[in-house]
Amino acid sequence: MKPEEANQLLEPGYLPFEAGYKRLDNGILLVAARSSIMQVTGKMIDWWFSYVQHTEQYKWWHEEDHVFSDWIGERGTGKYIGGTHIAYEKLGGDTIHKLKINFLDPAELLDTSRFAASGVSTAIHARLGEAGKKGWTAKMVHFVRDTPYGCEMRSRFWLGCFEDIDLANDYDTRVAVYPDEIGYGLQKHCHEEMSNLGIFLPALYERETGLKR
Repeated sequence: MKPEEANQLLEPGYLPFEAGYKRLDNGILLVAARSSIMQVTGKMIDWWFSYVQHTEQYKWWHEEDHVFSDWIGERGTGKYIGGTHIAYEKLGGDTIHKLKINFLDPAELLDTSRFAASGVSTAIHARLGEAGKKGWTAKMVHFVRDTPYGCEMRSRFWLGCFEDIDLANDYDTRVAVYPDEIGYGLQKHCHEEMSNLGIFLPALYERETGLKR
């Protein structure tokens, strides 16, 4: 599934490829993760992305892999679209990846008019690049459906979507910038951090908002 085919996520059930990583025919490295998150709803996840800011909070999410966090844009307003998360994190190894994650309207990727019929509670859409440098090198979406136990998150990362940067969107460049081995670490990290939300987010959400699930 390429970014322009992301509306496949709106179909009932699941796709043949829901977890792992693979190289697409255009050189993009597609990484997929599926996480079952207990006692957490899409509404709570949407709130979390508008809340998390500093490093201590970021470490709640993944104590081992998360190293540093800051935010460019509004905080404490319930808004995160248009903001940029500066995140230093490990992805299954010792290397610290210094990322900038710019959050975009999900309607730029998905047909949001189909969300209600598809049981979608929220979708988090962003582009990624290297912190401190211009341009963008990847896209991602976290696609959330509520369940009786909480919610399920189906994540997709498209590594090798170059924008506003001096890199060609061709097969060889994409493989050089994003070799296959990064796919394993990213898939593992994503599944772990999203599953971790079930440990602390329900109590945090109730304490900070006065609301329950």
